[in-house]
Amino acid sequence: MIVETGHYALVLALALALVNSVLPIWGSLAGDRRLMAVAPPVAIMSFLLIGYSYFALTYAHVTSDFSLLNVVENSHSAKPLIYKISGVWGNHEGSMLLWVLVLALFGAAVAMFSASMPEDLRANTLAVQSWISAAFVLFILLTSNPFARLGAPPAEGNDLNPLLQDPGLAIHPPLLYLGYVGLSITYSFAAAALICGRIDAVFARFVRPWTLAAWICLTLGIAMGSYWAYYTLGWGGFWFWDPVENASLMPWLAATALLHCTSVMEKREALKIWTIFLAILAFSLSLLGTFLVRSGVLTSVHAFATDPMRGVFILLILVLFIGGSLVLFAARAGGLKQGGLFAPISREGAIVVNNLILSTCCATVFVGTLYPLALEAVTGEKISVGAPFFNLTFVPLFVPLFILMPVGQMLAWKRGDLLGVAQRLIYAFGAGLLMAAALAAIHGGPAVSFLLGGLAAYVIVGAFTDIGRRLLGAGASPAAILRRLSGLPRQALGTAFAHAGIGVTLLGLAASGWGVEKITTLRPGDTLDVGPFQLTLRDLAKREGPNYSEIFATTVIRSGGVVAAVVEPSLRSYPTRRSNRTEAGIATLSLGQVYISIGGLEPDGKVDARIFWKPLVSLIWGGALIMAFGGALSLSDMRLRVGVGRRARKPAAPQAAPAE
Repeated sequence: MIVETGHYALVLALALALVNSVLPIWGSLAGDRRLMAVAPPVAIMSFLLIGYSYFALTYAHVTSDFSLLNVVENSHSAKPLIYKISGVWGNHEGSMLLWVLVLALFGAAVAMFSASMPEDLRANTLAVQSWISAAFVLFILLTSNPFARLGAPPAEGNDLNPLLQDPGLAIHPPLLYLGYVGLSITYSFAAAALICGRIDAVFARFVRPWTLAAWICLTLGIAMGSYWAYYTLGWGGFWFWDPVENASLMPWLAATALLHCTSVMEKREALKIWTIFLAILAFSLSLLGTFLVRSGVLTSVHAFATDPMRGVFILLILVLFIGGSLVLFAARAGGLKQGGLFAPISREGAIVVNNLILSTCCATVFVGTLYPLALEAVTGEKISVGAPFFNLTFVPLFVPLFILMPVGQMLAWKRGDLLGVAQRLIYAFGAGLLMAAALAAIHGGPAVSFLLGGLAAYVIVGAFTDIGRRLLGAGASPAAILRRLSGLPRQALGTAFAHAGIGVTLLGLAASGWGVEKITTLRPGDTLDVGPFQLTLRDLAKREGPNYSEIFATTVIRSGGVVAAVVEPSLRSYPTRRSNRTEAGIATLSLGQVYISIGGLEPDGKVDARIFWKPLVSLIWGGALIMAFGGALSLSDMRLRVGVGRRARKPAAPQAAPAE
């Protein structure tokens, strides 16, 4: 009964989305406040209905209801509870239901927390969000119904893909979807602003917090996905330039540029065209990623098994929303006034350069990802574009961006003093040179590694230079420093942490040049040196899990003769799926990691092993956490300012905003 009501709740949500797609815009165009007032309660009700539908599917998985095709194909009665719950989104149908749930969540959040927003802007935003929701709920009902019943239910299910039976599945997809799909609300804001002609500082103040929330989630989602692949796939890589990885990176790049644009538009009412275009582009790239995952046009470890009808349907959605928004943008762009003028050397000028670099990076990834598809369609020739292409084209583009980051952060609005900024960054330059020299002296190795390490130190110190100057100015007693720190805008602190997080990640990437890899065969009692550590294989044994059996290798890691860690890498066998999965043994030591994965047990009692020492590798994901923390700091400040929109409509002088 719960399953049936879940299905009909989804049908009713489609009906409400269609209503909310029309009435608020009609009310906005006709000036009818009653019709515009329909949007918020309907958006909230749609979220509740889709939430119930999602609960119904989760209930079916948890109770092992094998009368549902989705449960049979992706679950098993012996599967642990956490994987029954997370397995709901570990398949195409369930993940699409999560997709529309997040879509409805953002619509409901705008309905509940944007009461001070201009009424026409809110009504049109929720209407556009309902267009997207209606399209994808219809897609689910017609091509991907998770509530499809079986006439003769089997006694047992097929189990979940072993690669997905990991805690990472409980964290990575929801975070990624909150970012990926969360960008839909920035798209809806942009389309609504174009419809009602409200493209000003008020629009920027309202769109920025939602963009920032999506950016935080997308940052964490990408980082978690990288770490999940790193410890699950067994060969120690953390980024594969897989097409679907690239499809999540492109919206992140566009959203990063959009965040900087909204700060200019909010404070100076400049870069309006950039802001609207990037808001449309960010979600358009998210739609492109959805198409790549669901259509099967590209080979990827992330792709779901699909049929042609699904691919065509998503392509139609892609064309409708991207094409429609670009036509609307083209029709309105000519009438946009550019607002405040600024000199090339200014914070606005630095943000324009930032946007150009990020857009070029995005275009590079786009071409590298889709070129094989285009070539095959035109000539029939199949090629792959991998890491060498991206390392030669994408990575060098970021070097000038890293150099510019501390400079742009300290330039004044409208007209800046480049020489003065360079003088204030002298400590950052010095830190970069010292770090590069120290790394070269200690590690040697590839020149690119210690140069990137020096650049990372420059970025980190440069990120906090302006904050330090404010705190340690004249009369900087401990009490004065604490008082000044408490008085600093959280947005300024958040910006510093986010930029520093990029530097921390860069330092982790730079250190990969000093890593060690060994591929060997071991028997119990064997010892070998890996980097600064000594590893001893103490024992090989077998054990049974809830729905798998495994061979595990107890390995002792010593440093200077002292036991530093004990790990148990294993090879798991899942009988229901008839497949194996590597479970790496990882020990984090001095911000680096010893990483061990094993193969099958040989008849003579030996085991194949792949062993890495990866210095500072944890900084790669630690930097992403710092970036997200910086975003959260800024967001906590932004939420206090969401109500500025109503006051801004009065003919009062604009309030001064903290510099970003």
